[in-house]
Amino acid sequence: MANLLLEDIFRVTDIDPDAFFGERSTRTKTNPLGALFRWCAVSRIEAHSEQFDMHLLLDVNCDVYPLHRDEKFTMALAPTLSLDGTPDEGVLDQSGKRSLADRYDYVMYGKLYKYSDDHSTGALKVDIYVSFGGLLMKLKGDPQHLNELQMDQRLYVLLRKVK
Repeated sequence: MANLLLEDIFRVTDIDPDAFFGERSTRTKTNPLGALFRWCAVSRIEAHSEQFDMHLLLDVNCDVYPLHRDEKFTMALAPTLSLDGTPDEGVLDQSGKRSLADRYDYVMYGKLYKYSDDHSTGALKVDIYVSFGGLLMKLKGDPQHLNELQMDQRLYVLLRKVK
């Protein structure tokens, strides 16, 4: 059986919570070279988990996998897509062999680059930060639910909408 490090159901509470460019489809910005460009393929999803009381900020390609406010999805973190837990190299296996990805709708591969304690709420929480090739995730929760995660660990995040 696949070795999941975390699995929980999240409800989207906000989309692009820190956006100040107006609607997602009309955001524009000037890059350092002065050219005006538009991006609309990525949204930052803010969500809260049901079981483990975690807070999530996750960049998602919303053209490929649109999520909406109040929609629920299952999110899992796994070190490998192999169903028997065998480590992989993070390269897409095109052999047709069944994998953990077959059970989910949206999968990203990345690296945990920051792990920090957060005492701002009074209770000890940890923040983990993962980069998926520039798309970012911040997950805040109780250390007991995130204790299997380590700095520089390669991870898959897997999403599936809850009907």
